Amino acid sequence: ASDNAPSILFIDELDAIAPKREEVTGEVERRIVAQMLALMDGLESRGQVIVIGATNRVNAIDPALRRPGRFDREIEIGIPDRDGRYEVLLIHTRGMPLEKDVDLNRLADLTHGFVGADISALVKESAMQSLRRMLPELNLEEEIPMEVLQKIHVINDDFRNALRTIEPSALREVFVEIPDVNWEDIGGLDEVKDEMKRAVEWPIKYKDIYTGMNAKSPKGILLYGPPGTGKTLIAKAVAHESEANFISVKGPEVLSKWVGESEKAIREIFRKARQASPCIIFLDEIDSITPVRGRSSDSGVTERVISQLLTELDGLEELRNVVVIAATNRPDMVDPALLRPGRFDRLVRVITPNFESRKQIFSIHLKGAPLAENVNIDDLSRETEGFTGADIAALCSESKLIAIRNYVEEFEEEIEKGKPFDNEKCDCKITQEILLEALEQTKPTKDRAIAVVKDMRSDEAKKDMGFA
Repeated sequence: ASDNAPSILFIDELDAIAPKREEVTGEVERRIVAQMLALMDGLESRGQVIVIGATNRVNAIDPALRRPGRFDREIEIGIPDRDGRYEVLLIHTRGMPLEKDVDLNRLADLTHGFVGADISALVKESAMQSLRRMLPELNLEEEIPMEVLQKIHVINDDFRNALRTIEPSALREVFVEIPDVNWEDIGGLDEVKDEMKRAVEWPIKYKDIYTGMNAKSPKGILLYGPPGTGKTLIAKAVAHESEANFISVKGPEVLSKWVGESEKAIREIFRKARQASPCIIFLDEIDSITPVRGRSSDSGVTERVISQLLTELDGLEELRNVVVIAATNRPDMVDPALLRPGRFDRLVRVITPNFESRKQIFSIHLKGAPLAENVNIDDLSRETEGFTGADIAALCSESKLIAIRNYVEEFEEEIEKGKPFDNEKCDCKITQEILLEALEQTKPTKDRAIAVVKDMRSDEAKKDMGFA
């Protein structure tokens, strides 16, 4: 580079050849870093050679390289905002035959967390979707006529289908599928739904109003209630309805036996959420990682995790367009420091469904199943007092299995001979008797837990386990 000055020396993936010397085991890496330091110190100030390095792991680079006199300037190229995504979409769709229903402004709103490469992949995939629609009209063994080619246009549904397959790079390590749950899929819980809409949906959808009023949305929401009442389902519905990115974290997944790794996992989750905002972080079973401090005997791992969570929620770096939703069925086990305003601002209780809610849940889970005329959902809702949403879902699932069993046992010979299954005309229907039989086999969650404890305490169980 010096012989061909003026020149620019570009080093891609700088972290691969200049990692932190204290973290590498081989001498080769240490010698490479030392040589780079010597060469960069030997460059004349404002000389004819400029060194540019690129990395996506800036904290993995040896700190000696990052001081003034070596790499003097650090420029972060972040994830594009909404306007940036719109400009990238304009570039990549230039020359594409787009139908009038394609709204690039709307696509820019939907592609939170997408970088330029993700948007490029999205546009290419949408073009492939349009080709797949035209495949029945194409004869690939012959030359495709010009009039057929002119009919190929990319429509809005092509982009919608492509969005389901392209994941944003920022969330690829922690990204889960976009929840396909609507508010209509959740029976009852109207007060909880309204609370979640105001706390999560509105600040994202009506951002300008909140900015104009100088109003801040809640940072955290804790959903608590008995198991099976739909806490996880509510979090998924909020993410779907608000069109935000969704990071789901199970409590035990964060904990690690290595010192510092659990806190690092929390930091990484929040860093990725900030990059891909608006984003919802869902912490399921939060009581497993944030127990009341001073009571646990885990060498301080959970105490450090709590401290890191507190730092992320109300530290110096503000959470913008990032909402944390946590769920637990043991709110008394969660450290009180997390429950004050400014951290988990909203405590939302999710209760077992009442009569009207149970009717809605039955209707949702029996939708599409062939029902006999004698099915009475009102009677079933009265019989299932104390059942949670998950219990009713299990009851409906069990009734379908019983109906299938009865049908197969009655028509087994005809089925083996190839009798086709007609969903509308078949005799495989769910009757009121089948639903009541399923009800006898399905116990509410609380009764099931009590039954297990009684069974464990029985003399026969003790003998089986060798305690008596």
